[in-house]
Amino acid sequence: MRRYRITHRTTYGYSDSVSSSYGRGYLTPRELPGQRVLETGVTVTPQPTDQSSGHDVYGNDNIFFHVTTAHKELVVTGESTVEVDSPTPPADLLSAPWEAIRPTASSPDGAIAYEFSLDLQPPEITAAVREYADSIFVGGRSVDEVITDLTHRIYTDFTYKSGSTTVSTRVDEVLRDRTGVCQDFARMAIACLRSRGLAARYVSGYLATDPPPGKERMVGVDATHAWAAVWLTGDTWLAFDPTNDQRADERYITVAWGRDYADVPPLRGVIYTDSKKSTIAVSVDVAPLINR
Repeated sequence: MRRYRITHRTTYGYSDSVSSSYGRGYLTPRELPGQRVLETGVTVTPQPTDQSSGHDVYGNDNIFFHVTTAHKELVVTGESTVEVDSPTPPADLLSAPWEAIRPTASSPDGAIAYEFSLDLQPPEITAAVREYADSIFVGGRSVDEVITDLTHRIYTDFTYKSGSTTVSTRVDEVLRDRTGVCQDFARMAIACLRSRGLAARYVSGYLATDPPPGKERMVGVDATHAWAAVWLTGDTWLAFDPTNDQRADERYITVAWGRDYADVPPLRGVIYTDSKKSTIAVSVDVAPLINR
């Protein structure tokens, strides 16, 4: 088990006064069988006129706020303390042929997962995506083999390049250019899985990183992270990270999941202003508190 203190601070700056700012965000880690949220909170400066929290259709915690005080800077800070256990993958399900884990809308076991097997609009499952998946999803291969191969292929075939894509970049563009960031690689894996009728979800959260040997841990230089999860059966999903060529373990802190990034962005909103310029600065710190 590992325990972490997470601080996620987003600072918006504007060249002119903002009279009204509406925001919605996913900054609170989920309470899960292998993840316990010991404390959590979100603060907004200036103080909102209205702030509330709730759950979306996927069970994710989200916050809403409305700031009516005139401001040129808006700061949103999420702070949480979380414990995460090392997951134990279900060996019997991993050894099953991958074709056996396709959900069906008529099955009580797979009805909820079925939504996660459907393509997005506009479609992401193109002919190029299907072709890329062909050599991975060979008939009769086990779930373990397929997910290991898919994770490794994306890791080796694509180059991580910060700033090479945006949140609106399509999977087909990432496949063509062979560059991207973690959200792109997660979405690439999801498109491949869905092209074969499997249910896959986009997971947003944090990845705890250790400093190089002999180096002090730097504060505030972590980042949000994204990975994918494939449905196995019931409430069982297997999370994996093609950006780092590995399965999700006790270093992964889950905040939210959905069908795509657009379902669970850390923050989004609307402002009323005559400002011509704006800036955004994001600082994330995932500090280990205890290992045992």
